[in-house]
Amino acid sequence: MATLAAFLLLWGLSLSPAAEAATFIDTRPDLWAEAGSLQEPWANLTLVCRALLGTSDFQLFKDGELQERVRFSEGGLEHRFPLGAVTADTQGLYRCRYAMGENRWTSLSNLVEVTGADTLPAPELSSKPVSWISPGLTPTLLCRAGLAGVTFLLRRQGDDQFLEVAEAPEAVQATFQVHRAGNYSCSYRTHEAGAPSEPSATVTIEDMPRPPPPRLSVERESGESAAVLFPSSPQVSLRCVAPVEGVEFQLRRGDQELLVSSWGTTPGTVNFELKSLKPADSGLYTCRYQLRGEDLPWSLDSAPVELLLSDGLLPKPRLRPLWSGKVSPGRDAALRCETPVAHQSLELLAAGEVVASAYGPSEDLVLTYVGPQHAGKYSCRYRSWWPLVSELSDPVELQVAER
Repeated sequence: MATLAAFLLLWGLSLSPAAEAATFIDTRPDLWAEAGSLQEPWANLTLVCRALLGTSDFQLFKDGELQERVRFSEGGLEHRFPLGAVTADTQGLYRCRYAMGENRWTSLSNLVEVTGADTLPAPELSSKPVSWISPGLTPTLLCRAGLAGVTFLLRRQGDDQFLEVAEAPEAVQATFQVHRAGNYSCSYRTHEAGAPSEPSATVTIEDMPRPPPPRLSVERESGESAAVLFPSSPQVSLRCVAPVEGVEFQLRRGDQELLVSSWGTTPGTVNFELKSLKPADSGLYTCRYQLRGEDLPWSLDSAPVELLLSDGLLPKPRLRPLWSGKVSPGRDAALRCETPVAHQSLELLAAGEVVASAYGPSEDLVLTYVGPQHAGKYSCRYRSWWPLVSELSDPVELQVAER
């Protein structure tokens, strides 16, 4: 499937959204530096740009500007850019990219900093797949330098010595299994007697008896946390996203587990299909996940999603003024119409007539340049999926001060 995706990308074609989620590959190249001698790494340096797909066209950038372009008659996966001895002219921040077709380039590679003899630039430290320790799950710290062949050093805050040392004779990164919570950083050295580089940014690993909660949302509402359903369309899809892959999911209403059909095309994500819903199915829904294995704890519950099954108007919003006291003539008066579910538009009404409206996610309705004629009582309503409209809010009175 990955070969199919690469073929379609090369020919300017694309997959369906579901297939794309399952087959996406990152085509960015990898960039690193190789030293002629790690005893003196800056005396003779070469930058290596490695492509994921075969290409005959590479570009090297320095400090945001194109430095060199190389074309070949035959395709390959790698090109070496010799810098030689590092000088003030060659110090800087480098990236590369390669062509995937006529005038079609990949995204830029990772950043490699060339500093010279005074100091070694800091590596990057990241955690995979997560940044916590829980039963059944041990994270890995990945320390990456821009220079190949170095020795990596891991340190935990509060410890006097380096916690672990890993040699990478031909690689630019090393991994460390983490079994204790704490604040970690890494550095590297080019040879045994060499001074360590600047430390990486700190990565915090937490100890969690239960994994953190997933995220639950209404799929059709673009991630909203509530939805109103009607007899004409009594079904909805709830999407649960875990922060880690390889898990089992569970949908719940209150304390009750719901056995419903589900599907997913992306690891760590599931869609629960709720069909033929009735007013009795209204309530707060949550999801949770569990790593696959015996006697492993369920995660914390997600924040709830509320489903409202209605046979009439949408539930009424709440209208409140954003001023206090009386409004001075000539000023604007803003009112906030707070809706219990996602909306497409808002309307402000006075004496049954629409006097202001707003579209999109905004909740504010504004009366501009207020005068005595604006005094009175106002209500608001909202519209969701056409032609659904809500009840009117309770009224709010606007009083205009005398001049």
